Amino acid sequence: MPTGAAAQGYTTFMHRLLLNRELYTEFIQPLLPLAKRFVWIVTADIKDLHIEYRGTFQPLLAVLDELVRKGVSVRLIHAKEPGERFREDFDQCDALIRSEAFERILCPRVHTKAVILDGRMALVGSANLTGAGLGAKHADKRNFEAGFMTDDANDITNLMQWVDELYLGEHCKTCRRREYCPDPIIDHS
Repeated sequence: MPTGAAAQGYTTFMHRLLLNRELYTEFIQPLLPLAKRFVWIVTADIKDLHIEYRGTFQPLLAVLDELVRKGVSVRLIHAKEPGERFREDFDQCDALIRSEAFERILCPRVHTKAVILDGRMALVGSANLTGAGLGAKHADKRNFEAGFMTDDANDITNLMQWVDELYLGEHCKTCRRREYCPDPIIDHS
């Protein structure tokens, strides 16, 4: 007989708190490389980040490049210009440079940290797209981070709609921080 939320007629879904290195070991490393349709990443800061993939540590960008080559769309929304090592890794990723399946925008107002996989799984929390946030860094060298992993369809749909609004520049029309934007999504002049 069902107990808890299920017994009360609520839809149950996976909603799991991940702390510190668990963001990497429970979501980024095992799940992100398995994306079949798309990966959306929203982050404030963006730096060099490695993950263990196929027995070696590789730049996340190399994994994303491989996904794009397999037909997976990748969307990256970030607030800051990437660090130098990230840019160096990016320059080695032909699919990310040439494919229309890779989309990237910069919005200085973005402070959200989220990863959405195939519209079926999401991670939302404090960690930026950095080695110390979501990467394979040693437990004693990482940031103190927290996040929730979920497969709740309603939450993911709402998050995806919101990310689409960011990506399409819906907020550009009324943005009062335009003077700080190096690459406006929409020209509203």
